[in-house]
Amino acid sequence: MTLSPRMPDLPALEILLAVARTGSLSAAAREAGLTQQAVSARLAALETRTGVRLASRTPRGTQLTPQGAVVAQWADRLLHLAAEVDAGLAALRDDSRSTLRVSASLTVAEHLLPGWLVSLHADAARRGETPIRVVLTATNSDQVIDQVRDGGADLGFIEGPTVPPGMRSRVVGHDELVLVVPPGHPWARRSAGVDAAELAGTPLVTREPGSGTRDFLTAALGVPQAPPALELSTAAAVRAAVLAGAAPAVVSRLAAGDDLRSGRLRAVPLTGLDLRRDLRAIWTGPRVPPAGAIRTLLSHIG
Repeated sequence: MTLSPRMPDLPALEILLAVARTGSLSAAAREAGLTQQAVSARLAALETRTGVRLASRTPRGTQLTPQGAVVAQWADRLLHLAAEVDAGLAALRDDSRSTLRVSASLTVAEHLLPGWLVSLHADAARRGETPIRVVLTATNSDQVIDQVRDGGADLGFIEGPTVPPGMRSRVVGHDELVLVVPPGHPWARRSAGVDAAELAGTPLVTREPGSGTRDFLTAALGVPQAPPALELSTAAAVRAAVLAGAAPAVVSRLAAGDDLRSGRLRAVPLTGLDLRRDLRAIWTGPRVPPAGAIRTLLSHIG
């Protein structure tokens, strides 16, 4: 909708209502914190802009014309609505500073974000501040990208091989993919390890399509892979399948750490492959993270 150039602005309507309430230019000036001359000039400018005579001077002060009284009624409703919008916008600004919708890949959500958030809350408590409220969705990296791009999340964390087009990003951590097998698997006894060609030709237990871990391995291999032995939706399910003897898997070292330390799983050396990767925060908008909850969390992680 395009408004007519004769539509007055809100401050001018506030002056009209002040004149209507007080019945004089001098009283309206005191209420508005202006001089009488400034109020008189603004009222005259309002009449010129609208093309309607709104007030008349009398021995008893300034009175609204019948047309002015009608305009004042409209102005009162409009200013009340503007006040509601103003209050609502303030609430949204406060909410954006204190509440953060985060979508994170499962590796980050399960192994890094809990520690970051506990530390963030402790830091806020030491400063006597209200901590950020984080609403977290854990999913695969492709869905994280979609949620940030569509506005369903303010901030995302991904583990894929590339930065999504049109998004801003910052490295917030590092990880490495490792080939794991149960202790009884023949590969567990190999001193020379497994090369890229053999790995690509072996059916593996993998995450579902769209997983950052799966996408990173595919990009690192650069050749077609054998069909998966199993496709599962969580790293925990992948590890459980490997422990049950389904097939080897390439998983995050963060996710497999406890199993590797306890000896339940063995890491098999890989030759000719570099599976170290960056973990990234992503957002839309300016290059510098926007002020508020996003910048607070990223600054704390940094």
